[in-house]
Amino acid sequence: MKDISIITQHFSDFSPTQTTQLQALYDLYADWNSKINVVSRKDIEGLYLKHVLHSLAIAAIFEFRPGMQVMDLGAGGGFPCVPLAILFPDTHFLAVDSVGKKLKVVENVAEGAGITNVSTLHSRAENISNQQFDVVVSRAVAPLKDLLQWTKHLLRKPAQVIKQFPPVDEGMRVAAGLISLKGGDLAQEISDSGKKPYIWPISEIFKDVYFEEKYLLQVV
Repeated sequence: MKDISIITQHFSDFSPTQTTQLQALYDLYADWNSKINVVSRKDIEGLYLKHVLHSLAIAAIFEFRPGMQVMDLGAGGGFPCVPLAILFPDTHFLAVDSVGKKLKVVENVAEGAGITNVSTLHSRAENISNQQFDVVVSRAVAPLKDLLQWTKHLLRKPAQVIKQFPPVDEGMRVAAGLISLKGGDLAQEISDSGKKPYIWPISEIFKDVYFEEKYLLQVV
């Protein structure tokens, strides 16, 4: 389905450019998914709910400021970084993945939709040594313990990020630290990480049965 109303009922202040970019995603992903399976083939009809809106749960809680540097760890075909890049055109997103063909999809979708603030890096996060980021985002990549281990050398201190990029929108949190989309019973995974993340049930953000047992986590 190409209808983006599932997005606009939650996020209504899109510019004409952003609306056009969102509308372009369906055909672009459907075309590339026929060549490289980056989205479950049975899910492509639900692209806007299951992939775009899911990614934008992050934007319902967090504010990405102009000039921020954000890494999408294990970006796959571009979720969550591509939808986030549309919402925050003045923030730069780096899609990192160890599978080069998936990054080819990100590059071509971004080009086709006219998204200019996404770049790609074919690498593993633990092998990146010359960059630092204000935020790392991820979606269903690995256990929290591993995500933290792989990114601890990449993240600027959240207090520094918040000082440099103070919040503008009342009620929103400045994006900082590790922000991850996860699902299922996370009790053991959180215990193994040794951290106490902030947790938001996505079913309380978007009232749809699809988001039951799906969560947004932040570790700062």
